[in-house]
Amino acid sequence: MIETLRKYVPVLEWGRHYTRDALQNDMMAAVIVTIMLIPQSLAYAMLAGLPPEAGLYASILPIILYAIFGTSRALAVGPVAVVSLMTAAAVGQVADQGTVGYAIAALTLAVMSGAILLAMGLLKLGFLANFLSHPVIAGFITASGILIAVSQLKHILGVSAHGHTLPQIAGSLIAHLGDVNPITLVIGVVSTAFLFWVRKGLKPLLIARGMRPKLADIAQKAGPVAAVVVTTLAVWGLGLSERGVSIVGAVPQSLPPLTLPSVNFELLTALFVPALLISVIGFVESISVAQTLAAKKRQRIDPNQELIGLGAANLGAGFTGGYPVTGGFARSVVNYDAGAETPAAGAYTAVGLAIAALALTPLIFFLPTATLAATIIVAVLSLVDFSILKTSWGYSKA
Repeated sequence: MIETLRKYVPVLEWGRHYTRDALQNDMMAAVIVTIMLIPQSLAYAMLAGLPPEAGLYASILPIILYAIFGTSRALAVGPVAVVSLMTAAAVGQVADQGTVGYAIAALTLAVMSGAILLAMGLLKLGFLANFLSHPVIAGFITASGILIAVSQLKHILGVSAHGHTLPQIAGSLIAHLGDVNPITLVIGVVSTAFLFWVRKGLKPLLIARGMRPKLADIAQKAGPVAAVVVTTLAVWGLGLSERGVSIVGAVPQSLPPLTLPSVNFELLTALFVPALLISVIGFVESISVAQTLAAKKRQRIDPNQELIGLGAANLGAGFTGGYPVTGGFARSVVNYDAGAETPAAGAYTAVGLAIAALALTPLIFFLPTATLAATIIVAVLSLVDFSILKTSWGYSKA
């Protein structure tokens, strides 16, 4: 019985050997990842068409549940760009954005995805990930990255634009160019340029000025936080919200609420295929990141147990006001680089985000949506990889 529990609840195994050094490293990693996740979670919720707080809610209990059931020591679970876009596309077909029905459909989608992942894990279907070719996944992610980036241009320009496909979004943007808000445009362009520079130029600059590489890396990862702070203060101090600059506005100060998914048969039927796609794509993205980071420390990842961990995380998101989640590339790399040694780092991150949800939400009232859009654009464009087209063509034209 005990061995079975240890097999399906990995925390019972690694928890027995938890050391003080591991505790210190995990807590340091949690602080860094928490700082990074606050603006990122808000941005991805906006991408999914949900209120900003939904991003925070989707980053608290899911992280804890993955820490209990997952096998990766560095994977950080939460909202990601691709899944957020897929959520918006799926839920937008059954409910209008901004309505209660939209939020209920999103959390129902998370519960369905969690149930599918859990069933796949119990049936030991983790091997199915091996049948998804790299060119297909890379092509999907590249196309999604381009679509996500273009969809955020309306927030950079300060205009209303609609559409689900690239031609539709581009056409809508062109039609509304006469409505561009100059102040919003400046905030969006400057934020985007700053974040791109932070990714490439800040770390070498700090090292050249004598800062230790590890501290320079931490400063680089905190770049989005600096953009959030500066633009929020600018909007508040100069009263820019009264001049047409769109802001986040009031965000509830609370821990994740207890929510229940819909049991409407028509809704469940409409969301089943999207839930299945989100489950598969989310698992492939997550397992790819987990295996890559585990290989660096010669650790082992169990694909079947990962399905169970991700399934539990999504069920947690669905019952606490969130939406579908998976292991994120950027936050997982930050978690790894910051020295996380066990999944407990994720649990400490959840505590930090819970504190933020309770105490820090009033501080983001004047946060411009253009800054969040810039954060999304910079994050997703890093996933775009056109080289895979040339590689695939050279390898096999078919």
